[in-house]
Amino acid sequence: MLEVIPTAIPDVKVLLPKAFGDARGTFSETWNAARFAEHGIKLNFVQDNQSWSAPAGTVRGLHFQSSPKAQDKLVRVLRGRILDVAVDLRRASPTYGQWVAEELSAQNRRQLLVPIGFAHGFCTLEPDTEVLYKVTDFYSPANDLGIAWDDPDLAIDWPVRKDQAVLSDKDTRQPAFKSLPAYF
Repeated sequence: MLEVIPTAIPDVKVLLPKAFGDARGTFSETWNAARFAEHGIKLNFVQDNQSWSAPAGTVRGLHFQSSPKAQDKLVRVLRGRILDVAVDLRRASPTYGQWVAEELSAQNRRQLLVPIGFAHGFCTLEPDTEVLYKVTDFYSPANDLGIAWDDPDLAIDWPVRKDQAVLSDKDTRQPAFKSLPAYF
């Protein structure tokens, strides 16, 4: 069983696999190609990525890969909680430049499907948070791009102040949204 929950941007979806529980705990299928295809989600994941963030307030993103190595992502939390964000970078889209955010946690088991054409990032809401995401193409340094997480034109409502966010050096130097060429 899989519940597909729409977001304000229809191509970004929250996926909630059914959990089966007993005295031992729970079990769920977090990815099943046949079951997902029944909901119109036909993706070929080729790589899993896992991150661990020690402090709450860690921001990773906003990242994407350009064509021909663009990636769909299926994001879930193994431990802790995050605010997961997807930003529409598709110039012809009616939601271009808009974003959606969903809280994902180990407890709520929600997953976010972020399609090609979106930048992705998240902020940890708890210390010691682990995130796993599946992608549909391999990592390509030549196509690895991003935009500033705190871009004022996007006005993302992050749960951390700019002066308290824990960022990588790379994420402190990402370009402004309005400077992006038409990648998608």
